[in-house]
Amino acid sequence: MEKDRHTQETSCRRDAGRSSSFRAHLPEIVDQIVRSCENRQCCHHTAYEPIPSRESVIEIVEGLRDVIFPGYFNRNRMDPVNLKYMLGQSVSGLYDMLAEQICRSIRHDCFRYEKPCMKCEEQGQEIALALFRSVPDIQAMLSADVAAAYEGDPAAASEDEIIFSYPGIFAIMVYRVAHRLFEFEVPLLPRIMTEYAHSITGIDIHPGAEIGTRFVIDHGTGVVIGETTVIGHNVRVYQGVTLGALSLPKDAGERLRGKKRHPTIEDDVIIYSGATILGGDTVIGRRCVIGGNVWLTASIPPDTRVLMEPPKLVYR
Repeated sequence: MEKDRHTQETSCRRDAGRSSSFRAHLPEIVDQIVRSCENRQCCHHTAYEPIPSRESVIEIVEGLRDVIFPGYFNRNRMDPVNLKYMLGQSVSGLYDMLAEQICRSIRHDCFRYEKPCMKCEEQGQEIALALFRSVPDIQAMLSADVAAAYEGDPAAASEDEIIFSYPGIFAIMVYRVAHRLFEFEVPLLPRIMTEYAHSITGIDIHPGAEIGTRFVIDHGTGVVIGETTVIGHNVRVYQGVTLGALSLPKDAGERLRGKKRHPTIEDDVIIYSGATILGGDTVIGRRCVIGGNVWLTASIPPDTRVLMEPPKLVYR
């Protein structure tokens, strides 16, 4: 027994020594990584000026959801007596966080791309105020989105259930906030916001898209809505729908940036699951119905139904 214990202790010391010999290589490896960054062989942002914080942006998104849908997601009880106090506390803290992140985003572009002074801190404060002033408008649009989702979904027990649990409503809420910041020409933050929603819902909406009221994403997983997409009012899309661009050349980033590349969907259109609609010149007219798995790269006139022919099934 004593001999076994001695053998085990000796083995442990030997293993610990081997571990130290491996770790001794780490300083040399760190030096190699630093040299790689100095030689511009890696993407890095090591500067004295702080850049936007993704964690802070996510915290802002979650906090704005509490403000936009008061009482649904707040940890503390909210009632008519403390509503003003609770909202005031939330808005005050979020305003400071948002103003700072906007300032960091604008200043990042100033330093990174050597732009003239853009009064970053002043812009951060002004844009944060403008966003909070627009919260009632955002609430009204989302209220219409929730109502449309409830009216068209027999599986929904209530509008409360939709607000609490439907990923489409969360993705649309984040989009509507991010789109407002996109309109204010805030860099970085809008895309961070919508990609956060994308990561937890599977719904990818670029903040530059223009989307009307009473917009519904049913189920939602795999929905993609590109930057220059224009969507009218009272439109419903199902899971797996892509509103995208046609095949792009290798230098598309320079040649096509800012140009219309994604389709226009007019009012009262329904697009069923798996449909793909591509191209900046493609217009889907009012009241059209696009069936599941349809692939479109050309415009469709109003009041048209586009359906796939039933596939031939083989039973063995």
